[in-house]
Amino acid sequence: MTNVTFLNPGFFWLFLVIPVLVAWQIWKRNQQTATLKISSLKGFKGSGFLAKLKPLLFVFRMLALCCIIVAMARPRTVDVSSKTKTTKGIDIVMAIDVSGSMLAKDLKPNRMEALKDVAADFVEARPNDRIGLVVYASEAYTKTPVTSDKAVVLDALKSVKYDRVLQDGTGIGMGLTTAVNRLKDSKAKSRIIILLTDGVNNAGFIEPETASDIAKQYGIKVYTIGIGTNGMAEFPYAIAPDGSFLFRMMKVEIDQELMKSIAAKTGGKYFRATSNRRLETIYNEINKLETTEIEELKFYDYDEKFRPFALAACMLLLVEIGLRKTVFRSFI
Repeated sequence: MTNVTFLNPGFFWLFLVIPVLVAWQIWKRNQQTATLKISSLKGFKGSGFLAKLKPLLFVFRMLALCCIIVAMARPRTVDVSSKTKTTKGIDIVMAIDVSGSMLAKDLKPNRMEALKDVAADFVEARPNDRIGLVVYASEAYTKTPVTSDKAVVLDALKSVKYDRVLQDGTGIGMGLTTAVNRLKDSKAKSRIIILLTDGVNNAGFIEPETASDIAKQYGIKVYTIGIGTNGMAEFPYAIAPDGSFLFRMMKVEIDQELMKSIAAKTGGKYFRATSNRRLETIYNEINKLETTEIEELKFYDYDEKFRPFALAACMLLLVEIGLRKTVFRSFI
């Protein structure tokens, strides 16, 4: 038997009695049967072998006692299965700026690709939460509604790119409002938005302040991330005849005061990602700040193993009593 446990291991102390009983048997063996002195044993030639086997009766009794002790200790195996249940989940929407400036090369290989790699790790680290994806430039739309299917979210995140489907520009208010719209009817314990931008609000017909007021009204927390190094960075400024982008050094401009205001108003926090490593650290910090309560249920299936020992003890006692009352009955 493997993985055997004992419900009452204290009974094993009774094994200390066994050596005492053996010693007592040896000490008293000459007093347990009568002795007869005769001049010759020729008339008892057939009884010598059986007489030598009589100590087996004591052996059977000791083995039976050992089996009884083990049975009382209740040996059993246990099969443990566990099931986790999300007791208080979190709904998360990531609002990602997909304007042309996200192709800047101050993060490697560029801001957008760096973000996609880090955001994918974040999604995989939240197996018990629902996540949605909103992309915005001058306008915004829902790339993926809030869902628990992480494969769908990861596929959508992988397909995020600058493709000029949206008019270029940075409509922070548009992106935030669209994200709020995906969460306002959610029944989750906590609802958060991770709003990322690399610029200044310069497009859209909804002001960021208005969008943050709406988020606050619905009790939605907004974590804001400004992505981009300090100083100068290579920005795309034109498209070459072959369709590739032309880059030149330009000043990085992020409206940090606006991002801080949105975060503070909604109970969130503002971060600045100036490198790939810093961006990864920010998402790890958000992951730690927003924890999901998980209830783990364990099921124990016990298989009792004492019965074979109890049956063995009964059999040994029956054999011992049977031999004592039959084969060895006539011996003096």
